[in-house]
Amino acid sequence: MRLILALLCALLALPAWADPVVRSPDGRTEVRVGGDGDGRLTWQASRDGKPLIAPSPLGFILADAPKLERHLAITGEAASSSDTTWDQPWGERARVRDRHNQLVLHIAETSVLKRRFDLVLRVSDDGIALRYVFPEQPNLKQLRIVAELTEFRIANAQGGRAWWIPALEWNREEYLYRATSISEVGLAQTPLTMQTAAGTWLSIHEAALVDYAGMNLQPAGGGVFRAALTPSASGPAVVVAAPFATPWRVVMLGDTAPALANSSLILNLNEPNRLGDVSWVKPCKYAGIWWSMHLDTESWATGPKHGATTANAIRMIDWAAANGLCGLLIEGWNKGWDGDWFANGWEFRFDQPTADFDMAAIAAHAKKKGIGLIGHHETSGNLANYEAQLDAGMAYYARHGVTMVKTGYVADAGGLQVAAGTPGIDMNGQPRALTYEWHEGQASARHHLRVLEAAARQRIAVNAHEPIKDTGLRRTYPNWVSREGARGMEFNAWGNPDNGPGHEATLAFTRLLAGPMDYTPGIVSLAGRGQKIPSTLAKQLALYVTIYSPLQMVADLPENYARAPKAAMDFIRAVPVDWQESLTLAGEPGSHVVTARQRRGGQDWWLGAAGGKTAVDADVALNFLTPGTRYRLTLWRDGPAAGSNPQDLAVESRIVTSADRLALHLAPGGGGAAARFEPVK
Repeated sequence: MRLILALLCALLALPAWADPVVRSPDGRTEVRVGGDGDGRLTWQASRDGKPLIAPSPLGFILADAPKLERHLAITGEAASSSDTTWDQPWGERARVRDRHNQLVLHIAETSVLKRRFDLVLRVSDDGIALRYVFPEQPNLKQLRIVAELTEFRIANAQGGRAWWIPALEWNREEYLYRATSISEVGLAQTPLTMQTAAGTWLSIHEAALVDYAGMNLQPAGGGVFRAALTPSASGPAVVVAAPFATPWRVVMLGDTAPALANSSLILNLNEPNRLGDVSWVKPCKYAGIWWSMHLDTESWATGPKHGATTANAIRMIDWAAANGLCGLLIEGWNKGWDGDWFANGWEFRFDQPTADFDMAAIAAHAKKKGIGLIGHHETSGNLANYEAQLDAGMAYYARHGVTMVKTGYVADAGGLQVAAGTPGIDMNGQPRALTYEWHEGQASARHHLRVLEAAARQRIAVNAHEPIKDTGLRRTYPNWVSREGARGMEFNAWGNPDNGPGHEATLAFTRLLAGPMDYTPGIVSLAGRGQKIPSTLAKQLALYVTIYSPLQMVADLPENYARAPKAAMDFIRAVPVDWQESLTLAGEPGSHVVTARQRRGGQDWWLGAAGGKTAVDADVALNFLTPGTRYRLTLWRDGPAAGSNPQDLAVESRIVTSADRLALHLAPGGGGAAARFEPVK
C-alpha cells in the first residue's frame, strides 16, 4: 500500500507520508519519521510516551548541486529486529549484547534529479541511532557536502543540565568540561551529555566515523542542536563518492548517569573485526620514560637532560620487570626532537634513533626481561611527513619487537599538515602543496585508518594521542587499543590550571562514553611541578578501575613509588587491565563515580570510586557479586585525615557477600576508594 501511495504521490509531485515508526525492544523509546507539505524529512522521538526529541530536520547542503532536503518521498521500507551477542578480544566486557529494532526507509526525490538515499533508524533500549546510506546512482556519483542538516531538538530542555567542551578551539579536545544549563551550551564537541528537566539522561555522539568529517553540535536556541561538520581547508567538509554511508548519529539514553556509562551502543554500531586473528593485541600495564619530561627533570631533546638514553631505558626495563609490568613506553628516542619541533615535524625520522639510544641493545634487554617495548611516533601534526615514512617506521618497530606504538599529533587545532594531491618538492625537500586541517576533519579520519592498517600489517597496536574522537572503531580495528582525546594527567603536572578534583568523575559520563582513554593514573607523589595534584592517594588507585583503558600506565617516577606506602604498590601491581564485565554503579558528572569490574578469566571483582570537590558518602550494594559466595574484601580508602592530608591511606579487610552493602566516604578535594573482592574457598 505504501509503495502505491508513493508512486501516486510521485506522479502528482507530492510527498508521501505515513509517519513510519520504530520502537526499542523494551517498548519505552519510539522514533517516528514525518514531513511537511514541501517534502522535508523530520525525525522525532519519545520515551515512556513523553516527548524526547521534537520533530527535527534531516538532509544536506551540497557544494555543486541543489541541497538534498525538499521534495522527498518514502518509496519503501524494511523493518528488522536483532538480538545477538558477540565476543570482544579485549575490552570492558568479554561478551557484548546487541539487541535492537531497525527500520530502513528508502527515500527518493520527486523532483527532476530523483536522487535517492536510505535513512536507517536503529533503536535499542539504551539509545537511538540514525544514518544516511547513499547507493550508486547516475545523478549523485559524488557528494561534496558543505553542511549536514541533521538536528536534535531536545524536548524539556528548559531547566535541563549539560556537560560539554567547546569545539573548533585551538587545544583540540583538551578543555575542562563546563557544567551549564542546556540553554548555555555553545558550539560543542561530542559526546555532549545532558539531563533534561524531565530527568532523562542523554548523550549525543556519533559512531563509525570513517572517511567523513567529525560532527560537532551548534546550538540554535531552545534546546536545538544542529550537526556542525568539522570544516576542511581544501573545500567542502566532506567529499566522498557513492556508494557510502555516513557515520551514525547517536543519542544514548538512560534513567541515570550510570546507565549511560553502562551502554555498549557505540560499539554495537560499528562493523565487526576486519583484522582476523588479533591474539597479538595484548592489554598491558606499563611504565614510561614520560612523566619526567612533564616534570621537566628530563627532556625529549638530546642533551644533558635527555630521557631516552640507553642506560635510562635499561634501568626502566629492569624496574618494570621487577614490578610485574608488561611494557615500557619510551618517548624522545628518535631524531627530530631537537630544536622547535612543535607544529613543525619535518625533522622527525621514525626509523632513526638518536646517537645515545641503542635500539638493538635495548630491544634485546627488554626481550630478556619479558618487557614489551611501546614505541612513540610524535608527528607534530605533520601528516605529510609521517605518512611518507609510515611503512618504514612500523617495519623498524617490528624488527625490534615493538608491539605497540603511541602516536602523537601535537599541533594547534586546524594545523594538521596534509599533502594535497601529488605535491612537488621544494629546495628543502618539503612538499609545496599542503593544506592545514582540523584534528576532527575528514583528512584526519582517513589518516588514522591508514596508520591502523599499516600498524596491523606489522602486528602492532596503536594508542593515539591528540587524536580524532573515539567512535567505536576499536571493534572493527581491535589494534586501536586506546587514545587520549581529553585533558590527561599531564595537565596536573603543569598546573595553571590543573584538572580539578571533579575532572575524572566528569570524564566517566562524557568522554569515556566514547571509549577507552589513556589517562595515565597512579601519581602516588600527588605532586606536579611544585604544585599539588587535586587527588588523594586512594583516588589515584581508584582511577585504574573508574577510567577504562586496556593500556594503563604506572605513570609516576620509580623513586616516588619507592617512597609510597607498600599497600598502594600492592594494589597497582595487582589490578587488572582486561575485564569480563564492567558496571558503573553510582555517580553524576563532577560529583563522583563508582565502578565495579570483574577480571577477565577470573572470579575476583575490583571496585573504584573517584570523588570531586566536595565530600561524598556512597552506599554501594554488592549485588554484582555471585550469590552464595563469600568474598574477602580488601579496601583501600581515604584515611580520616585525607581531606587535609591527601596521602592518608587506610586499608582494611573483611568477609562480605552479595547481600551486603559497602559504605564509602570520599574525602573533599578529590577523594577516592578502591577495593578487591576475592572469592573465599
